[in-house]
Amino acid sequence: MKTSLFTGWQARFHAVCLMMLISALAVGAFSSTAHAQAQVTPVPSETVAVEPLPTAVTAPVAEAAAAAAPAFDHGDVAWMLTSTLLVLLMVVPGLALFYGGLVRSKNVLSILSQILVVFSLILILWVAYGYSAVFSEGNAFFGSFTQFAFLKGFGPDTVGNTPIKGLPDYLFVAFQSTFAGITTALIVGAFAERIKFKAVLLFSALWFTLSYIPMAHIVWGGGYLGAMGAIDFAGGTVVHINAGVAGLVGAYFVGKRIGYGQTALKPHNVPFTYIGAMLLWVGWFGFNAGSAAAADTVASLAFINTILATAAAVLGWTLVEAVSKGKPSALGAASGAVAGLVGITPACGTVGPLGAIVIGLVAGVVCVWGVTGLKRLLRVDDTADVFGVHGIGGIVGALLTGVFSAQSLGGTKADLDIGHQVWVQLVSVGFTIIWCAVVTVAILLVVRLVFGLRVTEEAERTGLDVTSHGESAYEA
Repeated sequence: MKTSLFTGWQARFHAVCLMMLISALAVGAFSSTAHAQAQVTPVPSETVAVEPLPTAVTAPVAEAAAAAAPAFDHGDVAWMLTSTLLVLLMVVPGLALFYGGLVRSKNVLSILSQILVVFSLILILWVAYGYSAVFSEGNAFFGSFTQFAFLKGFGPDTVGNTPIKGLPDYLFVAFQSTFAGITTALIVGAFAERIKFKAVLLFSALWFTLSYIPMAHIVWGGGYLGAMGAIDFAGGTVVHINAGVAGLVGAYFVGKRIGYGQTALKPHNVPFTYIGAMLLWVGWFGFNAGSAAAADTVASLAFINTILATAAAVLGWTLVEAVSKGKPSALGAASGAVAGLVGITPACGTVGPLGAIVIGLVAGVVCVWGVTGLKRLLRVDDTADVFGVHGIGGIVGALLTGVFSAQSLGGTKADLDIGHQVWVQLVSVGFTIIWCAVVTVAILLVVRLVFGLRVTEEAERTGLDVTSHGESAYEA
């Protein structure tokens, strides 16, 4: 019984397989016949008239659309957006906290307000005429103030109308606006705690127009120093020496704070200054590496140089304080970090890592003298040591750029004549100092005539937070 059942199962299985084979052969034969008919049967005239027409019409349209699409690398755009935000971080809150901790508690809101409002003012002026005057064609000192006024001719989709062809136009404008803003904001630390708020604003607008704009055009916009071959990758002359000299001149004109040299005018909050310095270090990667205007090997070189030079400067400043004072300070280490950042700024894209370490170390050591010995020699009350750190650090960095940019010393410049390049760098430093000093003196004379520079003695003793802004950072 079991054998007959099994035999019956085999018979049924074989029958099913035979039927499937016959069905497959039938389907294959039918498909072949249909395919053969499709090859032989003429295509209806309607199909011939309609099908090729869209292809013939849309191909040129597709090509035109591809040609009209903005040509830029999305990685470069992402990096430059990030860099712009990092430079913004340098100003608010970085620079604001750094300066805010250095002043006395009765003036902290005053310096915070000055930095924020000055920075905001310069951003608007940059779009109004600053960008045009820097990056348009003109003479050796100024571009056109009207060619790109209020970004005339720019749009969300425009690319290639700036010196950097691979970025959307608006992005390059935004990145450069932060440079103009932070340079002008740096100056206010030199005469903090005794200047009128409206005097700061008028001074900032005039100084941006007559000192920052021409220096940026002269170095980066195809002007005199750029044509001479001066190397300033991210702003040693344009930003730091420029702002440092202006701060020094401004401190002389406004005068010393009441009690300076007689009583200790100590920073009211060193942790503020320390945090501000560390925010400056983080933001400076956008400042330096962002100046490559691309996410490439040059940005990578500037990035590592910014790390190493800053670290070397911290160690240099700390060592000098430990030897000269017996105790290294947190304020000194934070100031050393800023000195290293300033020193490497003009060189970060052209020197090698060892060159960056040397530049940072020298800047850290020399800037200690800049805020102590040199400051006493000059007999100036530079509240936040703008000249001692930014001016002196910028000079050190600009000069050493001419040395360590040589390929023989690890830099990127092949066949660089070090002696000649150092001379060019020296000329650029001297030109910046003279131009900025003369212009700043003229501007301060105008501001003194219009508004006056200094608050009253009573207002200074009370504190600018209350007398200029009607508020207090710390309630009694």
